[in-house]
Amino acid sequence: MKRAVPLLAACAAVLVAASAAIAAATPTLRGSVGPSDTIRLAVKPKKGGVYRLTVQDAADDHNFHLRGPGVNVATSVDGTGTRTFRIRLQRGKTYRFVCDPHADEMRGSFTVPR
Repeated sequence: MKRAVPLLAACAAVLVAASAAIAAATPTLRGSVGPSDTIRLAVKPKKGGVYRLTVQDAADDHNFHLRGPGVNVATSVDGTGTRTFRIRLQRGKTYRFVCDPHADEMRGSFTVPR
């Protein structure tokens, strides 16, 4: 039984290290909205796959809404703060981001390279 404890500890350490490596390997896209009438995606994807989308929402009258094939995520219109989403982008597909209340003025898009 005494040998099992170090073995379990070693297995737990390997699992923690592996999950940290997987999290570190997930690329991050950075979006922002507000505090003025601005919305942007600072980092564009370089290929299809899983991404972490981190959005800084600095306005309580705007939101950041990203949609496209397989993706439909948004911050709230009346809230502020940072939100993180896990999304899967498809090669060759176009995605659009808007502020829902001001979609005519505050919008953007990107196409994931093939």
